[in-house]
This record gives sequence, structure tokens and C-alpha cells, in this order.
Amino acid sequence: MSAVKDKSGEATITRELVVANKVGIHARPAAMFVKIASRYACDIFLEKDGEKINGKSIMGLLMLAAGPGSKLTLEVSGKDAQLAVAELEDLFRRKFDEE
Repeated sequence: MSAVKDKSGEATITRELVVANKVGIHARPAAMFVKIASRYACDIFLEKDGEKINGKSIMGLLMLAAGPGSKLTLEVSGKDAQLAVAELEDLFRRKFDEE
């Protein structure tokens, strides 16, 4: 876990997440992630193997091709960053409610 302030003074929270559900991030888990991410007033990015995408884009999430065991870096900054991180971490912990 880390939090670094950017030029605007807002903290950027970074977390390492592992895809633990059996089939990875396909359409349904991606939609769940984007639905949660879109509720919050903050910027949300996911990175996998050097490819960084907007966490509020379902197509971006699908293009990461994050299969089981994939390691992702979550970066969140803005007003609701802490709330967004907590809910998104919980979604990963629950294995996207698939198991």
C-alpha cells in the first residue's frame, strides 16, 4: 500500500491486486469493476505488464486480458480515492462473486 501526493495535493493510492477467480476478468467482472469505479469522484487506473488503462472503461479492462493469477496495479487519486480503493479491493477479495 502506498499514498503519494501529486502536484494538485491529492493523494494517489496504489495497491497490488491479484485476480483470484477461476476465469479471470471477463465481461461480467469487468462490468462490476466499472460500475463501482464510476460511482466515485476520482481517477482510477489499472496496470498489467506495463499496459495502463482507465478503470472506468470496460473495453480497457477487457483488453488487459487479466486471467487467473494476473497481478494488477491499482492507482486511484481524487476526492473519493479511499472509498473507491476499499470497495474495489473488496470486489477482488470476493473473487467478483463468482465462487
